[in-house]
Amino acid sequence: MRTHSVNEEKTTDKPIPAFKDALKFWFKLGWISFGGTTGHISIMHDYLVEKRKWISNGKFLQALNSCMILPGPEAQQLAIYIGWKLHGRKGGVAAGALFVLPSMFILLILSIIMLFMVISLC
Repeated sequence: MRTHSVNEEKTTDKPIPAFKDALKFWFKLGWISFGGTTGHISIMHDYLVEKRKWISNGKFLQALNSCMILPGPEAQQLAIYIGWKLHGRKGGVAAGALFVLPSMFILLILSIIMLFMVISLC
C-alpha cells in the first residue's frame, strides 16, 4: 500500500478558475463571520480543495502551516496566499480586500445604528 506525501501534487486538478469565479467566492466568504478563523479555514478547505479542486490538499496544508507560523490572522493570510497562488498579485489583493471589507461594513453599520440609538436616548 502506497501512502501519499503532503507535498505531492495531483495531476487531476482542475485548471485555474476564472478570476470572476474566485471573486465571487472571496466576496461570499467575507460576509461569513460566524465561526471565526477556524470556520473560515474549514470553509476554504471544503470549497477550494474538496468541492472545486482549485488547489491541492498538500498545497493548502503547506500554506496553512506557513500562515500559522506568521503573526496575525491565519485565515486572512491563507486567503491572500491562495488568491495570489491562483491569480498572482491581483488575486492576492482581491482575496485580502474581499475577506476584510464586508466585515468592516457590518461593523460600520452596527456602529451607526448604535450611535443613533445613543443620540435618541439623550
